[in-house]
Amino acid sequence: MPINITMPALSPTMEEGNLAKWLVKEGDTVKSGDVIAEIETDKATMEVEAVDEGTVAKLVVPAGTQGVKVNSLIAILAAEGEDVSAAAAGGGSAPAKAEAPKEAPKAEAAAPKAEAPAAAAPAPQAAAPAAASGDRVFSSPLARRLAKEAGLDLKAISGSGPKGRVVKSDVEKAVSGGTGKSAAAPAAGAAAPAPVLAKGPSEEAVLKLFEPGSYELVPHDGMRKTIAKRLQESKQTIPHFYVSVDCELDALLALRAQLNAAAPEKDGKPVYKLSVNDMVIKAMALALRDVPDANVSWTDTNMVKHKHVDVGVAVSIPGGLITPIIRKAETKSLSAISNEMKDFGKRAKERKLKPEEYQGGTTAVSNMGMMGVKNFAAVVNPPHSTILAVGAGEERVVVKKGEMKVANVMTVTLSTDHRSVDGALGAELIGAFKRYIENPMGMLV
Repeated sequence: MPINITMPALSPTMEEGNLAKWLVKEGDTVKSGDVIAEIETDKATMEVEAVDEGTVAKLVVPAGTQGVKVNSLIAILAAEGEDVSAAAAGGGSAPAKAEAPKEAPKAEAAAPKAEAPAAAAPAPQAAAPAAASGDRVFSSPLARRLAKEAGLDLKAISGSGPKGRVVKSDVEKAVSGGTGKSAAAPAAGAAAPAPVLAKGPSEEAVLKLFEPGSYELVPHDGMRKTIAKRLQESKQTIPHFYVSVDCELDALLALRAQLNAAAPEKDGKPVYKLSVNDMVIKAMALALRDVPDANVSWTDTNMVKHKHVDVGVAVSIPGGLITPIIRKAETKSLSAISNEMKDFGKRAKERKLKPEEYQGGTTAVSNMGMMGVKNFAAVVNPPHSTILAVGAGEERVVVKKGEMKVANVMTVTLSTDHRSVDGALGAELIGAFKRYIENPMGMLV
């Protein structure tokens, strides 16, 4: 029977993707785990691996096709012993089997929290063991990741894939039916219904305001659509509250210079070079560790209190921005944070980040100081409850003990979700951040 290969959902929020490249051709034999294609999402290019074994009978969607909907047919495999021509002619009617992204070995340990609520699905299915081979559960990489995000036990989910393999659709049914639950907490925001977003003016209405020929139309790419949707959702559903403080930087700048001067060398280069932003990330992580009531996510039924501080850091890339996440930042050294951010920044600009590297997080930092911006207010990115906007450090006149002196000062503004972080709690958090910035030796112990 022909095996349908469909456009995979490479992240919980993905609705469509671009089929950038086929790495196989018709007539090739593939086995489970072989990389068969490259898919471009809104923010990354991902490798897709085969779930089933067989011969490529037909490539339904040509390489370079844009806007391919999730779960739509992209290729057909002929099963072992099946006539390839017959499979190519008869494909499309068999139940679709979603392919899964190729994941790094550490992806299971660093699975992200879902950024969007799961859609309503059919009635619950009965939970049953997914495999009969001891404790091993046969499942696709995507199914394992989605199950981990939803706090589900794969052993309690019946698989509909080949040889009882648990696939994406099985996990989605378990989520909608409330089956397969484990002791793990549900992903942040999973219980909240999808917001109904207001629509802006139509293109026709806008173009009537301008003289014909005085403009050109630039289609929205996937990244810009996602940014627009996420920010509109944030502003329509999150009641923002803002607090600002000025932080003196002289002690931090002196410590940074001392630490960089002491950096050991490898192959003629220092093994680290700290930036002010690296120290801001660490200070924010330690502040949330010290004020755990602010390290939370809001859902309609529960307050999700996080055990670690995962800091998303806004990185500008062509066409938009992305927020790679420093996981457990409160436990990492400044040099580890610095080197991790350099790697993330490089791969972000190449659009090579994996979804688990930029989805989720418990807070975020947006630094526009290097662009000369004195102060601004950032938009909270759900499921976060906070985001810190960092302005430029500059020399200002300050009054100390009745005397005017010059100091390097930086203005920071904390945006909070007022449903989960009240004004007093926000003030306590930004006060803890200010203490670490002005007494930076505290970040080393």
